[in-house]
Amino acid sequence: MRFLLLVSYDGTHFSGYQRQGKGERTVQGVLERAAEEIFGVPTRVTASGRTDAGVHARGQVCQLDGETNIPPQKFRECYNLLLPPDCKVLASSAAPEGFDVTRGAKAKTYIYRFYTAPCELPLCARYAVRVRETPDVARMEQAARLLCGEHDFKAFSASGSSAKTSVRTVYDIHLNTSTQRDHTMYEVEVTGNGFLYNMVRILAGEIYAVGCGKSPEDIARAFAGGARSLIARTMPAAGLTLDRVDYGLPLFGGLQ
Repeated sequence: MRFLLLVSYDGTHFSGYQRQGKGERTVQGVLERAAEEIFGVPTRVTASGRTDAGVHARGQVCQLDGETNIPPQKFRECYNLLLPPDCKVLASSAAPEGFDVTRGAKAKTYIYRFYTAPCELPLCARYAVRVRETPDVARMEQAARLLCGEHDFKAFSASGSSAKTSVRTVYDIHLNTSTQRDHTMYEVEVTGNGFLYNMVRILAGEIYAVGCGKSPEDIARAFAGGARSLIARTMPAAGLTLDRVDYGLPLFGGLQ
């Protein structure tokens, strides 16, 4: 049977999702160790896509194959008994016939969070990044509109990407702003059909930079020429969360 898991994790103390060399703590590693305990044999756990070191997930979707008497919807409870506090299964189900967690994804949504405050705030620091300059929201929204659509995002990718093509479609970029007594939080919510290496963190950096006065015309020049030097710095990993993955059908009763 193929099981599906809706997984949430705090990426602070993980070296990314994908299993790596000996001694590296990864999300895939802790999920596969728990699966081996349940099924009694080594079991591969595949995700909708990899997240980098320090990146979080609210709604990562994973699949694994195995035989057990545990009902699919109850699998979550058993699994969570074997997982650490910073990685938990929010829901579990049986996979639809022919389902593939990687190739079946229609869209992914990431949220990048940054905030302005007089100093670093301990209750924000794990999931958002403090920036020093207060951005102009109208200018950030202008940049967000320019970044939507199908483009060659070569300039918005870090070196080391193994993607066959750098053309991607960004369906929507939505900005949220909230002000508390000690800080203002900015959220950049990006939905697309797929993302290059560090692409969302670079998009967030460019939107913030335009909000602080950088010319939005650099975006069109970067699409045309692919020069990484035209685009702002890559934002730190701590501010990034994989929020949800859309497959065009409800997998966990609409929870994802």
